[in-house]
Amino acid sequence: MKKDSKIILSIIVGGSLVLLILLIGFLTFLGSTTNTFKGNTIAVIPLQGEIAYGSTSLTGGSVITPENVEGAIQEAESDSTVSAILLDINSPGGSPVASEELMNIINKSEKPVVVWISDVGASGAYLAASSADKIVASPSSMVGSIGVIMELQDLSEYYANLGIDKYSIKAGQYKDMGADYKSLTTEERNMLQEMVDQDYEHFLNIVSDNRHLDKNYTKNIADGKIYTGTQAKNLKLVDETGGKTFALDLAAELGGIKGNYNTITISPSSGFADILGNLSSRIAYSIGMGIGNNLQNGTDNNFKIPSIY
Repeated sequence: MKKDSKIILSIIVGGSLVLLILLIGFLTFLGSTTNTFKGNTIAVIPLQGEIAYGSTSLTGGSVITPENVEGAIQEAESDSTVSAILLDINSPGGSPVASEELMNIINKSEKPVVVWISDVGASGAYLAASSADKIVASPSSMVGSIGVIMELQDLSEYYANLGIDKYSIKAGQYKDMGADYKSLTTEERNMLQEMVDQDYEHFLNIVSDNRHLDKNYTKNIADGKIYTGTQAKNLKLVDETGGKTFALDLAAELGGIKGNYNTITISPSSGFADILGNLSSRIAYSIGMGIGNNLQNGTDNNFKIPSIY
């Protein structure tokens, strides 16, 4: 073999070995980087309190707003070290519109989302949770309360006994429908019942679709009843029962994390108070009376503001 040919062959063989070594090193580094920086962290987002638009709760407690939760989820998604999200939910529900918007935000997450229901995940909170990839509930938690409630007060006799003549000047036959100084007519009651029934059907459809349940089956268990976490699992409303660690392990599995993982907490930030946002909902996905605070709420010209708890 000529000398020049030997030199060329040596260069080719040597270059190939160098490229092979570099490729092996790059793949090793890439795998290490993926495992270390993209596959070992779970973002925990606590969602505690009433679901509403304003940052000021009608009941004086904490508030979960779609805007703040969306910001927290976006922060988790933009963090390359996060591979999965755990929503730590303890909420009785709240505004149907805000609850559905929260559900859509969860559903759009590009990273796996696991919901852990600690104490309560009911009504609007359950509606939102139903769109997660998996739901884990503490065995003794309160889950469900699938239903819709509109609360009104008829204080006409009370006002009469006190000698108070409360009235309104209106334009529009039904403008004072639900006012506390008069009883509902049969027609008005039927109109409001139709509104509540329509919202209830919408609630049923959402839960059935998100949980892949037959609508008739969902309707049979969606009578406003509260279930324990264990009962909810048996009824297919949640996937598993367990504590927070179990939920974190499940999130790690969905996120493709191998071995140990880290957690970071991203708390939804509070914005400016927006009381009008809280007043915008006239029908509430509510946990019902008897659990939490039963408060007498404010009024406007048309309706009593519905109780959230």
